[in-house]
Amino acid sequence: QPLVSSSKWLQLHGLKRNKLSLSQILSQIGFQHRKDYVAILGKRVASRYADGLFPQYKEAQDGSVYNLTAKKELILHFVDCLMGAIKLYKQRMEWLTSESRQIFGVIQERCIVIVLDFGTVAPAEFDLCRDALSMVLMEQVTQIAKFNLIRAAQDLMKWQQKSTPVSEHTVKSAVTWLWRLEHMTAASHTNSAEALLEAMSDEAVSS
Repeated sequence: QPLVSSSKWLQLHGLKRNKLSLSQILSQIGFQHRKDYVAILGKRVASRYADGLFPQYKEAQDGSVYNLTAKKELILHFVDCLMGAIKLYKQRMEWLTSESRQIFGVIQERCIVIVLDFGTVAPAEFDLCRDALSMVLMEQVTQIAKFNLIRAAQDLMKWQQKSTPVSEHTVKSAVTWLWRLEHMTAASHTNSAEALLEAMSDEAVSS
């Protein structure tokens, strides 16, 4: 799936876009039971001609009452549409909470620098961190334009001097560099800040 935010995804696949919100469906399967102001009488008059003729549904959010006139076939059509929407939403949620996205979210920027600060992790946890970073490089960074890696340390370490175009070769090179890093004592807060400033100094980086 493309690396898009949930708001952009909903613009394409949301209920409103597909005319499947509750108010949109109600307007297609019935008509609103209104109380209108009649100028001749000088007061509000309820349209009671529909009372008892149709099933009615009261929308909880605004209290609007709808007279339902649709045949069973149209109701079943909307049931199928809503079931399809539920399936699509579940797929999106599963995708959002799987693999590298459950740790890093969805990368939307075209150029990024990942700052590595391993803190006080044990050697085994150090390998888990590198597994997660390798995963995000292979799954998400492969879909953007440029990237770089910087490690916060006493002597700041950079994979490349500046952000580099993404290609199969550069991603594999970054993964190899990542796994050649040695486990070391935690970087100080100063080292971490220096690494962040170095990342932000890259003019190509969008965020």
